[in-house]
Amino acid sequence: MTATAPSAVGTAGQPRTAEPVRPSGEARVALRPLAPDAARITGGFWALRQDRNGRDAIRSGYEQLETAGNFRNLRIAAGVEEGEAVGPIFMDSDVYKWLEAVAWEYGRQPADDLLELQRQVTDLVARAQAEDGYIDSVQQVRYHDQGRYHDLPWSHEMYCAGHLFQAAVAQSRATGDTALLHVAIKLADHLVRTFGEDKRHDVDGHPVVEMGLVELYRETGRREYLDLAHYFVDARGHGLIERYGKEPTYFSDRVPVREAETVEGHAVRAVYLASGAVDVAIETGDTELIEASERQFASMMATKAYITGGLGSRWDMEAFGDPYELPTDRGYSETCAAIGGVQWAWRLLLATGKPVYADAIERLLYNAFIAGVSLAGTEYFYVNPLQLRDRAHQDENRSPAHGRRGWFDCACCPPNIMRTFASLDGYVATQSGEGLQLHQYATGDYAGERGAVHVETTSPWDGTVTVTVTESTGEWSLDLRVPDWSDATTVTVGGEAVEGVQAGQPVRVTREFAVGDEVTVTFDMSVHLYEADARIDASRGQVAIERGPLVFAVEQADQDGFRVDDVLVDVDAAIDAEYRADLLDGITVLHLQGQAPAEHAEAAWPYRRIGGGATTVAEPAPALQAVTITAIPYYAWANRGVDAMRVWLPQAR
Repeated sequence: MTATAPSAVGTAGQPRTAEPVRPSGEARVALRPLAPDAARITGGFWALRQDRNGRDAIRSGYEQLETAGNFRNLRIAAGVEEGEAVGPIFMDSDVYKWLEAVAWEYGRQPADDLLELQRQVTDLVARAQAEDGYIDSVQQVRYHDQGRYHDLPWSHEMYCAGHLFQAAVAQSRATGDTALLHVAIKLADHLVRTFGEDKRHDVDGHPVVEMGLVELYRETGRREYLDLAHYFVDARGHGLIERYGKEPTYFSDRVPVREAETVEGHAVRAVYLASGAVDVAIETGDTELIEASERQFASMMATKAYITGGLGSRWDMEAFGDPYELPTDRGYSETCAAIGGVQWAWRLLLATGKPVYADAIERLLYNAFIAGVSLAGTEYFYVNPLQLRDRAHQDENRSPAHGRRGWFDCACCPPNIMRTFASLDGYVATQSGEGLQLHQYATGDYAGERGAVHVETTSPWDGTVTVTVTESTGEWSLDLRVPDWSDATTVTVGGEAVEGVQAGQPVRVTREFAVGDEVTVTFDMSVHLYEADARIDASRGQVAIERGPLVFAVEQADQDGFRVDDVLVDVDAAIDAEYRADLLDGITVLHLQGQAPAEHAEAAWPYRRIGGGATTVAEPAPALQAVTITAIPYYAWANRGVDAMRVWLPQAR
């Protein structure tokens, strides 16, 4: 492969849009990401959110990191300030995710102030680094007397390293500046000297170093980084965490990665590990590891994912639960887990070319991911349950009853959201020897080696996508994903209909395209009601609503004279869709028919005997009245204050 040779001094070059995953020339993949600057979202739904993220969130993120003490920890480690470290052990990781966001955003929308912030913080990180390459400011300051790596299940030292590697690669690719890459190489060399089968035989409690090492290998050509990532993937599941007296399931360390049937334990740890395993597999040609990852992903989506795509059902330990354990009001669905799910699905899409992974990315992005950030782009949810009850108590820093917050004591989610928005251009399309593949539909420009297109769409509100060829060389293929939610999709090329279009199967148009040729796709935007598998106890007997890629929710602010907690839906009545340009940045709302009590009342005993016959403590069911229920996209809830909300709705009998 062609390696990037880091220069002696980090200097910015031509800005380029995001390429967060770049398989090497030898990687065994079905599809490849588009080249840097060959994918650019230019308008519509996602551009608005990217613009707010870049203009407001990333820049205010600098102030948040300063206020929270992340930068001060690094200054103390660098010896330019004195004091005690503050915050969780993984404080440095938030800085690195923010630096990655800055790099991708500079490539998307170059600005001198972003470049200056990048250089300033990168210099601080370099100053904090030890001579032998080690860096972790909290460990260096707070636990220096206990020694490095003394508590790997919880110390997050290599977790921080992984995010540093990803930030360094982003800087190099998006800005041309290699200053942070030098820091990353020194740290990676330290890890190579320290860990391995014939060295210290150990793993970090929180995966992500695997992804970081593989991407650093791709950027530098240093095979030892890939080998170390391979070691970390295969070392899990052999009792290393248990040596510290820890329960292995939480750390995805109970079963070897290539033998596991499903995901388990801490949700973010699990999906980050899986993503790194796919990276290793495609670079080494390890088909067994790919097959294991596909098996685990399928099991996760079949038994452990919410209808939003949200991952992680247990507030306790931020973990996946048992199969079908998916509570609605205490569901965790951490925003970081949604991001990790996208990263895993993207790597499997590159590895296999299977559209099921693009479908999963769409569900995760439109529902589980953007629910975690306000429409303004600067307030965040850590957890994303599918229900908030009336009079819910603000019982914990991360509780959604607070509403979205500007930062958290454990602030992993905000900078993770920032880097995902800033790099989103890189997740829309791919290329292969046959041509160009569109997996997500976002207004923008996308170019492969054989041809380029401009996409126009008002998705997710309208089902029409217009693809115009802007460059073409010879004969090539344009592949268009047809999602499962579209029952009747039409595709025309120059006005002529394409036959045999099926939901869930991509459409391939092959020809010698001419500049100006137009392909039009029209998706069916009918509203669909879903019921849950009977084993999902929390949702049994209820329905959820989808239109296009969006899951909808009923929020108290939109209801007239009845409580969300009391509502019953008539599943046989028509559902009307209405676009409201004046509401929540412009959304489609749905109007359903249902029933609710004329007056809300609380019975002395909340259980009633079936089949008549009142007991001494049970009261008759309250009289119901017909009501019109208004639903909004789930992602938009809690942008007008916080009140009752639910995705799963009981059916009227």
